[in-house]
Amino acid sequence: MLLLSYIGPGAGFAVMGSFLILFVALALGLLTLFSLPFRLLIGMFRRRPRGRFRRCVIVGFDGMDPRRVAALMDAGRLPHLARLRTTGTFTQLATTCPPISPVAWSTFATGVNPGKHGIFDFLGRDLRTCLPELSSARITASGAELLRKSRPFWHLLGERGVFSTILRVPITFPPERFRGLCLSAMCTPDVRGTQGEFTVFQSEPPAGGTTGGRLIQVTVEADRDGRRRVVRASLPGPTLRGRERELPFTVTVAAAGGRGPVGRQVPSPPESGAHGTARPTPLDAELRIAGQRVRLRTGEYTPWVRLAFRSGFTRVHAICRFLLVEREPGFRLYVTPLNIDPEHPAMPISWPNVYSIYLAKLHGSFATLGLAEDTWALTEGVLDDDAFLRQCHDIHAEREAMFLNALRRTRHGLCACVFDLTDRVQHTFMRNVESPPLSTEHPPSPIDAAYELCDATLGRVMERLGPQDLFFVLSDHGFTSFRRGVNVNAWLRDQGYLVLRADAGSEEYLRNVDWSQTRAYSFGLAGIYLNLAGRESQGIVPRGEAAQALKGEIAAKLAKLADPATGQPIVCEVYDSAATYSGPYVERAPDLIVGWRSGYPPANAGAWRAMAQPALW
Repeated sequence: MLLLSYIGPGAGFAVMGSFLILFVALALGLLTLFSLPFRLLIGMFRRRPRGRFRRCVIVGFDGMDPRRVAALMDAGRLPHLARLRTTGTFTQLATTCPPISPVAWSTFATGVNPGKHGIFDFLGRDLRTCLPELSSARITASGAELLRKSRPFWHLLGERGVFSTILRVPITFPPERFRGLCLSAMCTPDVRGTQGEFTVFQSEPPAGGTTGGRLIQVTVEADRDGRRRVVRASLPGPTLRGRERELPFTVTVAAAGGRGPVGRQVPSPPESGAHGTARPTPLDAELRIAGQRVRLRTGEYTPWVRLAFRSGFTRVHAICRFLLVEREPGFRLYVTPLNIDPEHPAMPISWPNVYSIYLAKLHGSFATLGLAEDTWALTEGVLDDDAFLRQCHDIHAEREAMFLNALRRTRHGLCACVFDLTDRVQHTFMRNVESPPLSTEHPPSPIDAAYELCDATLGRVMERLGPQDLFFVLSDHGFTSFRRGVNVNAWLRDQGYLVLRADAGSEEYLRNVDWSQTRAYSFGLAGIYLNLAGRESQGIVPRGEAAQALKGEIAAKLAKLADPATGQPIVCEVYDSAATYSGPYVERAPDLIVGWRSGYPPANAGAWRAMAQPALW
């Protein structure tokens, strides 16, 4: 599935160093905070650039499809976008090759093709091991490095005296220094160093392994009076000084007879920008963790809970939300990924560092994870549709509140924000949906409801615009349905381009590939790499004519790949990166980029489940 690319390979990385690092970070934060009034005062006397517009406002909606937008506007269901179409310009623009979020948003920010910013997919590979790694950020125990090259346009604006506020635009982690404010987005890790690892505590033994999370079996014990049940466990946290730290907790479950597991009903879209308020339910359990008492009601998320994991003088702060999924007859407690606490960030997530602290003081705790909506938990059946959608809507509401406040405070310059709701909901609910789809259901389908919610957000933004504001609304790519998945590495194996060792056991992460016989392999959602001599550590394909001939051979076979059930071609076109891109980083690109037809997303199994699946599934 496309969602499989959403988890990064950084699990286990420590996110904190010594007490000295903490002290220096705190000192720098205080210095920035105390110098802020003086810097603002100096800025007032700087010569402001003169132009036609006072302010530029940009709203991005990840994955918003222009065909669906047009259909919903024609049906009268997106009034604010329809007003923009009437008073401004509405057109379908080309996106990047491939049309993938990190690639497209990097091009949006820098104005250059991927060969000049170096981002070609969610994943790249380590040339020494041929194992996957994040394409946009390198996270180690000593810190983080942004791998996107070229300079974003707000840096250039800053050099000309234009102040910018950049909220959750992808591929901005770790944040860069510039004249403005920035809250990072995609690739910001959790405190465990992963791209979003959830935790589930349950009374039933795990049925097997899980992707993107941990399932921990717990014992439900009877209380002394026999009227309540008690669960005792520990929540795993970051790895500090070579050992994973934990926080013990206790859940006291109320007497039997209350609510059961979370229902499957999909909620109606909220009208105010936040998720609709659920009907009050009785208290089902109480959670005690880190000296706090947290009330639990079945099927309702708790507010953000602040935690601190300690090792000597080192302390890592995190926030998470709890969801009591089931209290009887079994027990199941879901914990969101442990987000970096914006009020006490263990890693830099904003520029300046105090900006996330300011936002937390102003709005309360909020999701900081790069991909905050927990698609893994939904895919694994831990969350149902209702719980997932409520999480998405809550995150959308947090971001809207920040953006509206930023608009009020940014009277001159640039103010930009990217919302993820449409992308996350479509990834989840787009199966077997015709494109461009238009639901006639009431309440509307979750996808159409997400578009309507974004349109309502847009209306509140437009209320705050004036005649001297330049306003853009854009998305990075469209969206379409998907019916079957394509396992590229399995196809390469079947065609003889990828060979497994004879003694291969686990195939995960391509660890058992026989590189001495493998000529091609795949990572990410669209790329195929040659095992090139002199580039890959165990490369066997000679450069020059032999490599070019192999690329042509693979491309020709892919062009003939068809769905055996329908006979429909699966691939639109195969692009040679050498002819598609230009710039100093073309060498990092996949050798071939596959353009998939509608309905056939890549399974990305080469990076996560290797060849456990057939080529088509």
